[in-house]
Amino acid sequence: MVEFLKSIVERTAQSLGAEPYEVNAVLAITLVALVCGSVGTLVVGNRMSFFSDAMAHCAFAGVALGLLSVLLVDPLNRNVDDSPFRWLVPVVMIAFGAAVGVGIAYFRERTTLAADSIIGVFFALAIGFGAMLIPLVNKAGQRFDPEAFLFGSPMFADAEDQLMLIVLCFLVLGFILFRFNSVVFASFSPSLARSRRVEVRLNQYLFVVLLSLVVNLSIKAVGVLLINAMLVVPAAAAANGARNVRQLFVGSLAIALGSGLGGFFISKNWSLNLGAGRVFEFRTGGTIVVLTVLCFFATAFFARLRGRRVHGTDCAC
Repeated sequence: MVEFLKSIVERTAQSLGAEPYEVNAVLAITLVALVCGSVGTLVVGNRMSFFSDAMAHCAFAGVALGLLSVLLVDPLNRNVDDSPFRWLVPVVMIAFGAAVGVGIAYFRERTTLAADSIIGVFFALAIGFGAMLIPLVNKAGQRFDPEAFLFGSPMFADAEDQLMLIVLCFLVLGFILFRFNSVVFASFSPSLARSRRVEVRLNQYLFVVLLSLVVNLSIKAVGVLLINAMLVVPAAAAANGARNVRQLFVGSLAIALGSGLGGFFISKNWSLNLGAGRVFEFRTGGTIVVLTVLCFFATAFFARLRGRRVHGTDCAC
């Protein structure tokens, strides 16, 4: 399947007169934008922005644990990129992220602490655990590149990453088709949703696991510091002008896709000449996020012109 996807990318690049890495980047951006634009609607609707940010930073420990797992399992002590066990990295990342997310959800139900306090505790646990593991990974001979991890780039995405993102798109589509309405309903009134026999707890845990998948599989294309922006900002921008959940969902998708492809075009074709042979090039991930934030300010401005409050009070979302 991976080889088939590689051949499709190569043929598409030849037909367009482009480089394969450019087609790879556009495909990665499109898939991440579709996923984040869809899931971001539920993140904003359920007021889980801080939660998704914590999930993103938990990947710091997840990737370190994944790299260490490969180095420990491989009997020939090969580099992770050359090891047949490299598939363990995303599996461990996703498992660790899902465990942290489920832990946060569990303690939110079982304790009287505020949600942000519980998230802060798990946030600290993940960062501290990652800081413990990174020296072990470096000593084992695997170089951990913090810049690539923090900021990412769609240029880094390979065929295996694309394949996982395609599978993720189908998982998100399935969740939206079968669980979207019940999750939105529960975001308004959990007690009313329970009285209507909506599986609030199951939906919550399923959404936490899905969010872990989205965050961990999108990191290479966007970066851990920017993935939360892709999840939150397009949906928040769409909420400024949306009058119902359908408009919010479509608007979030449109802003995520438009900003993603627009950011790639700007970073590829534009640069600043600083003189003396110095040229400043825009990084793709950061450019995409800046465009989404500009969309937020633009929609907020037009919402004011129309006489509506920001995040419009008449929006049923």
